[in-house]
This record gives sequence, structure tokens and C-alpha cells, in this order.
Amino acid sequence: MTTRYAALLRGINVSGHKKVPMADLRALLTGLGHRDVTTYLQSGNAAFTSATGADEDTLATELEAAIEKHFGFRVDCLVRGGPYLRAVADACSFPAAGLQPKQLHVTYFSGPVTPDRFAGLDQAAFLPEEFRLGDRALYLYAPDGLGRSKLAEALARPALLKGVTATTRNWNTVLKLVELTGE
Repeated sequence: MTTRYAALLRGINVSGHKKVPMADLRALLTGLGHRDVTTYLQSGNAAFTSATGADEDTLATELEAAIEKHFGFRVDCLVRGGPYLRAVADACSFPAAGLQPKQLHVTYFSGPVTPDRFAGLDQAAFLPEEFRLGDRALYLYAPDGLGRSKLAEALARPALLKGVTATTRNWNTVLKLVELTGE
């Protein structure tokens, strides 16, 4: 059985650090036995078809090892199947169609996160910015964009992310990943 996946690389090609050319990423994924590999933007998004039968965590671990071997540095990766990505997009409780893509983001997590993790964060202090939790995902509404978001800054604190890998994509990228991994 073949499955379409997206690989989400965290923190590459930012300000000249951890450079991973997309052509090299496509070659690495192909070298791992995946097919129909495509990339989106320069920020670490790739879609591929896999018939290996490996689970998402195993696929991510294999990609992390290949990147470290090829480039000499570690990059955290999440791999998610197309149905999951579609479910996350469909479950968004913010009015996505009425917002600019720069205002809505999804942070994907390596594992489940509960409201307890964020209980110490005074959400009212950040209004009109707000977040809502989903299935291994956090939806962030930042009306002035992610770069100016005080809530995004607070959510990125190491204490809140302890024990999980997290990577954020804007709504345009969320929808593009759904499209690229559609069956």
C-alpha cells in the first residue's frame, strides 16, 4: 500500500542557517526509497509517496538521520500523512476563509498536547490574538502576522515545548500540503 506524506522540516534556510537546498531534500527523500517527491517553498516542506509501510515517526527519524549524514547538522522533522493533514485543515475552528493567510497558522506537534501544557499562559493578555488546540496541532490567530505576534513568542517558550517537536506553517502552506498529499 502506498501513502502520500508531507515532511515538515523545522528551522531550515532561515537567515542563512541550516541551509538545505530543496533539490538536495528531494534527492534525499528519493534515496530513502520514496517516489513522486516534490517540495514547496524553501522552508522545508516536501511531499512524497511511500510504500515502505513505515509509520510517520520512523519516516521522520530516517529523514533526520539522512539530513544529518548529508549536511552535518541535525534538523527536527515531522512526517504526516495526507488524511491527517486534511483533518487538521478541516478541524480549524477559526473562520479561515475570511482571514488573510498570514493571520492564521498551524503549529504541528510530534505528539499530543493538552490544555494543561498552556494553563499558565494568560490568553486574555494577548487578545485579539488567540489559539486553539487540535489533534497534535495548535491553531494560532495572529491578526498582525506571526512576526509581530506576542502570543506566538510566548507559545514558543522552551518550557511550553518541552518534550515535543513543534513546527509552524501559515494557512497557505497548510492548504498546499493538503493538496500535495491528497490521494
